[in-house]
Amino acid sequence: MKKIIPSLMCILFFLPLHAVAGYDATRTPIGYWKTIDDVTGKPKSILHIYQSEGFLYGQVVKIYPRPGHDQNELCTACKGPKHNQRIVGMIVAERLKQDVHHPSLWTDGQILDPMNGKTYRCYMQMTDNGQKLNVRGYIGITLFGRSQTWLRVPDATINLHHEKL
Repeated sequence: MKKIIPSLMCILFFLPLHAVAGYDATRTPIGYWKTIDDVTGKPKSILHIYQSEGFLYGQVVKIYPRPGHDQNELCTACKGPKHNQRIVGMIVAERLKQDVHHPSLWTDGQILDPMNGKTYRCYMQMTDNGQKLNVRGYIGITLFGRSQTWLRVPDATINLHHEKL
């Protein structure tokens, strides 16, 4: 009995810590995210991250217009089928897959910067109990790139004022 009580106390003490850690690691980035400019620190857009056929995608649902622009801004710098496409509605993150060893990490995708029209390799990692998403776009190896931290936006606070997604 003297050995059982300390063992039970340890289990009861560490079980909540394990449950919280497990919850954070398996949380999904599906939802809405406010993108923050890594240079100015100002909000750039709201993206809807969704899953299709096991991959994550990110679609712009709202932009915070730059001076002299509005919600109808076009991707003039984009090449191919996205050239002159409206940024709102555009899919800018594509084909990210979940890392089997680190469930909070999504890798091997691509991300488009509509301001310069360039596409980069990309990975995303959930932090802060699913409230932040660290996003890294890079060329070749991860050393050559830039990072942003996106902030989760509760679905109930989204006011998109545009057509259905």
